[in-house]
Amino acid sequence: MWPSILSLLACGSPAPAPAPTPQPEPAVSTLHQPPAPDTIPEGPFGDAVRRGQAIVQDTQTHAPQFSGNDLSCKNCHIEDGRKADAAPLWAAFVSYPAYRSKNGHVNDFNERIRGCFTYSMNAQASPAGAAPGPDDPVIADIEAYAYWLATGIEVGSDPEGRGFPELARPEHVDIASGESLYQQRCMACHGAEGQGVNGPDGTVIFPPLWGPQSFNWGAGMHRVNTAAGFIYANMPQGQEGSLTEQESWDLALYIDSQERPQDPRYAEGEAERDFHDHDCAFHEQGPEQGS
Repeated sequence: MWPSILSLLACGSPAPAPAPTPQPEPAVSTLHQPPAPDTIPEGPFGDAVRRGQAIVQDTQTHAPQFSGNDLSCKNCHIEDGRKADAAPLWAAFVSYPAYRSKNGHVNDFNERIRGCFTYSMNAQASPAGAAPGPDDPVIADIEAYAYWLATGIEVGSDPEGRGFPELARPEHVDIASGESLYQQRCMACHGAEGQGVNGPDGTVIFPPLWGPQSFNWGAGMHRVNTAAGFIYANMPQGQEGSLTEQESWDLALYIDSQERPQDPRYAEGEAERDFHDHDCAFHEQGPEQGS
């Protein structure tokens, strides 16, 4: 007994455990998190939000009178307008009213949506022959949906994730490289001729990137820098971030060089009027598309 006790005394107290190494605090995302779809409220406002969400998801079904091509709002506003760096609707809602050089005056959000129908949805080719008017229920429902997505964001702020990433313009943009990249990375979904893929019932599975069923020359996506930012942040679907900035520019140039519907601002006899006076527009002079 005694030797055991003496040996314990000789060893002294156990050494204290080393202090844990301080761990860095996890990064806190500053991106806005829109409310979950299952939290849409009941009542008239919630009904409007649901209708707006449905229009964004499938514009051809829920706003066919104003759909002049095979696109839906969600093709540019990824994840039904929820995804950052994919023109999220929550960021767009709080960014207006704002001055736009495209039409030379201050636009409210209502006018901005109507512009999307005019150019991205090519509404001139729709059954209505034009974009919805400012008091149309389609516009009111999309406004309600965007307003709900923006819950908690200050109006007039510039939230992170707004629009598409702005990529520095490279010294050289290579259309041949863009064509090769398209064949390798895009053709499987969007088709060899860029016309997209439809299901047996005509439902659009992958949207057309050019041709008569795509956006027209007046759409923001016809700007090579805009398309490059979109591609870089969002494509190929499921492999986002796998393309370099240079590859994104090359792809954007190739896609935007292809034939598509005319900008409706070009009236017959006004071919010389130039609405594409920026250095990132592939199409710059009149109705000679792709020249």
